[in-house]
Amino acid sequence: MKRRIMSVCFALLLMTNMLLISTTNVKASSDDLILDGSYLTHDEESIGYDTKITRGEDLLTGYSKCVELGPGKLYAGGTTIAAHTVASVQVAVIVERAQEDDTEWSYYDSWQKENLNMDRVASNRSLDVEGGYYYRVRCTHAANSDMSSSFTDGIYIEEP
Repeated sequence: MKRRIMSVCFALLLMTNMLLISTTNVKASSDDLILDGSYLTHDEESIGYDTKITRGEDLLTGYSKCVELGPGKLYAGGTTIAAHTVASVQVAVIVERAQEDDTEWSYYDSWQKENLNMDRVASNRSLDVEGGYYYRVRCTHAANSDMSSSFTDGIYIEEP
């Protein structure tokens, strides 16, 4: 009988701890700022992978990347990888920016690249940007007619 009481007490203690830990994690994550699916962070870099689960037979994967290179400096780019050699593999890179009180991202810069008869394409640039903003990279990936997209979290760029 004593063992059974100890076992029940231990189980109750364990469940109480699990509840306390899970509510603490929920509270911490509710303080994070999210804008259109991207967290606004002070990380040095962010990588976003394609969001489409079924990619067709030509498109394998794609990703977006942004890196803070220093105050007023941003590295932005994207890569598309096809499942095999295709007639056309493409990536379109869009750089967007926002501040904490904004309700949507605003366009900053964009470019695209296409490779013919290959299985991958990548394009990136180093940009001089205005500090005091969060920047994210959004990419569209295509291999023949298969398409997908990806986006990063926002990273804060300090003023120079």
